[in-house]
Amino acid sequence: MKKILSICLLLIAVVAQAQIQEPVKFKSELKTLAAGEAEIVFTATIDKGWHVYSTDLGDGGPISATFNVEKISGATVVGKLQPKGKEIASYDKLFEMNVRYFESTAQFVQKLKLTGGDYKIEGFLEYGACNDENCLPPTQVEFNFSGKAEAAKGTAAATPAEKVTAPAEEAKPETQPVSQTETPADTASTGIIGGADGPTDINVAGNIDLWKPVINDLQSYGETTSQEDMSWFYIFITGFLGGLLALFTPCVWPIIPMTVSFFLKRSKDKKKGIRDAWTYGASIVVIYVTLGLAITLIFGASALNALSTNAVFNILFCLMLVVFAASFFGAFELTLPSKWSNAVDSKAEATSGLLSIFLMAFTLSLVSFSCTGPIIGFLLVQVSTTGSVVAPAIGMLGFAIALALPFTLFALFPSWLKSMPKSGGWMNVIKVTLGFLELAFALKFLSVADLAYGWRILDRETFLALWIVLFALLGFYLLGKIKFPHDDDDTKVGVGRFFMALFSLAFAVYMVPGLWGAPLKAVSAFAPPMQTQDFNLYNNEVHAKFDDYDLGMEYARQHGKPVMLDFTGYGCVNCRKMELAVWTDSKVSDIINNDYVLITLYVDNKTPLTSPVKVTENGRERTLRTVGDKWSYLQRVKFGANAQPFYVLIDNEGRPLNKSYSYDEDIPKYIEFLQTGLENYKKGK
Repeated sequence: MKKILSICLLLIAVVAQAQIQEPVKFKSELKTLAAGEAEIVFTATIDKGWHVYSTDLGDGGPISATFNVEKISGATVVGKLQPKGKEIASYDKLFEMNVRYFESTAQFVQKLKLTGGDYKIEGFLEYGACNDENCLPPTQVEFNFSGKAEAAKGTAAATPAEKVTAPAEEAKPETQPVSQTETPADTASTGIIGGADGPTDINVAGNIDLWKPVINDLQSYGETTSQEDMSWFYIFITGFLGGLLALFTPCVWPIIPMTVSFFLKRSKDKKKGIRDAWTYGASIVVIYVTLGLAITLIFGASALNALSTNAVFNILFCLMLVVFAASFFGAFELTLPSKWSNAVDSKAEATSGLLSIFLMAFTLSLVSFSCTGPIIGFLLVQVSTTGSVVAPAIGMLGFAIALALPFTLFALFPSWLKSMPKSGGWMNVIKVTLGFLELAFALKFLSVADLAYGWRILDRETFLALWIVLFALLGFYLLGKIKFPHDDDDTKVGVGRFFMALFSLAFAVYMVPGLWGAPLKAVSAFAPPMQTQDFNLYNNEVHAKFDDYDLGMEYARQHGKPVMLDFTGYGCVNCRKMELAVWTDSKVSDIINNDYVLITLYVDNKTPLTSPVKVTENGRERTLRTVGDKWSYLQRVKFGANAQPFYVLIDNEGRPLNKSYSYDEDIPKYIEFLQTGLENYKKGK
C-alpha cells in the first residue's frame, strides 16, 4: 500500500525523537436498548494521517479490532464486534491482502443480552493503528460496566463467567518471557514504573536493571526527523519529464512550427503575435492543470488513493496500457471522435481574441490525445497515491509547462525554427519506445491484481523474466533489428539511438540475477515482493539472533558486544520496507550481523504470558497479557516511544549509544547511525 505523509516528531521541552504518540482516542459507553438487550459502543477520534483497522482482517495482516471479555456475569455476548461508519477498503501490496480501515472517526459496537438481575462485564477492545511511517502496537481500551437489569421474557439464567475473544488469532512463535514472581492463574502480578529514570519491578538476574528508563539519555543524543518520500518538487519534475516525452511524439512535434508561424503571420504587429503565442502556451497550462484538479475534486484524494490499489482498477488500467502500446506499435490509430476536435476548431475560427486562442489550445489537447493520453493517465495514477488534493495539479503543471514551452520560445526566437529537427522516422522511434515502456508498466499494474486474487501467475521471477524480454526487445528494436509498420526502411542507427539501445540491453542484463533472488533495488518499487520468489539463492539477509530482550542482553554481556533493538510488528508495513530496502545493503547487513547482537521484539506477538502482569504507567493501571504487550511496555517505559519501526542501539547494560532511528530509507544515514553506535560503545568500554 504506497499512501505517503510526512511526520515531524516535536517535544516541548527537550527535542528528541523518542515520543509517545496518541493519535487515537477512544471512549466507551453501555447503551440499554429493549428489555434484556444492550450494546457497548466504542467511539474513536483519529488524528489526520492515521487510520484504525477494522474487524476480521484475517491472519498475516494488520491488527484487527477485537472485543475481549475477561469477567462476565448476568449477561452474554451476542454475535461479533460490528464496525460502524465510513469504512475504507483497499489492497495492501505488502500484506498481499485486502484491508479495511477507518480515518478521522471510527465506531465499534458489541451487542449483549442481559439475563436479569445484577450484571457485571469487564474486558477490553484491542485495535491496531498506522500512518504512512509508523504503526502502534496492539492497543487496549479497557471497560468495566455493572448494574441491574430486568430479565427479558423467556431468558435463561445467567451463564457462568467466561472469556470471549473475537476473532481468535493464531499464536505466534513462542518467546521466553521475562522472569516474574509466580502467581496463581487467576491473579496478576504487579509492576510499578518509577520516576522519570526510576527502576521497575520487572528485573532479570544480576544487579543491573535492564528495564531502567533511558529517555533522558536518548534526548541528549538529539533528534532525527522523518523525510517525505514524494515531495511536490519530485511530482513536478515527473510531470515535466512526461511533458517532454509527449513533446517529441508525432502528435505534437509537427504542430509546433505550424502553430508558431500562424501566430506570427496572422498579425502585422510582431509583439501581438508573440503575445498570442504566450497566451496559447498559458492556455495549454490552464487546460491540463484544470484536468488535474478536476480529477481529484471529482473523486477525492482518498478515493483516488484507494482506487489506485484496487485490484479491478489495476486490471482495467493494465488493459488500457496494452491497448495504447498496440496503438504506438502501429496496430491501429487511437483518436478521440473527430467531431469533438472539429467542433472546437470551428468555434475557434468563429471567435476572436483570447477565447479563440484558448480554443485552439484545447484543439491541440484533443488531437494529441493518442500520444499524450497514456502519459497523462500513468502520471495521474502515480501521483494520486500521495493522498494530496494538489498532487495531480502539480504533476499536470509540470507536464503542461514542458508541452507549452516550445510554442513560446519559438515565438520569441523565430530563427530557431530553421534549426528545429524535421519530422521523420525518429518520432516513430520515440512512439514505439513509449509502447515498450507502457507494456512494462502494464505488468506492474497486473501484478497488483495478481497479488489481490492470489492467482500466482506473476510471481517475482515471472515478472522479471517478462521485463528482461521486453527491454531486450527494445534494445534490438533501437538497433534496427526489429521493424514495426510505421518504421522506415533506413537501417542506419544514429549515435543517440545506439546509446538508448545500450542502456536498454544493459538494464535487461542487470535484471537477470534477480531470477535467482538478487534484490534489484532499482526495480524493487515495481516488482512483486521477494516473498513470491520460488527460487532464491541470495543469502545476504539479516536475521535476528534473539526475539527475547533479556536472553539477548545476557548473550551480549557474555560476548562483549553492543545490542541493536528492533521494535517491530507482524503488521508493520514500513518495518518490512526497511528490511527490504536498507537491511539488504551489504554494508548494513555486515555491520548488523557481525558487530551487533540483533534483538527483534514483535509488539503484536500474541503468545500469552505465563500469567498476566499488572503495571502502573503514568498513574494508570494496565495489564500485560501477551509477549507483545511486554515488548510494547518495554519500548514505552525505557525509551519513551510507542511507534514502529523503532531502532535503538544500547550497550550490554541497557544504556543508549546513539539517538534512535525510525522509518528512513536513506542507507548512508543508516550506516552512520550504526557506526556512531559502535564508536560510542568502544569509547565507553
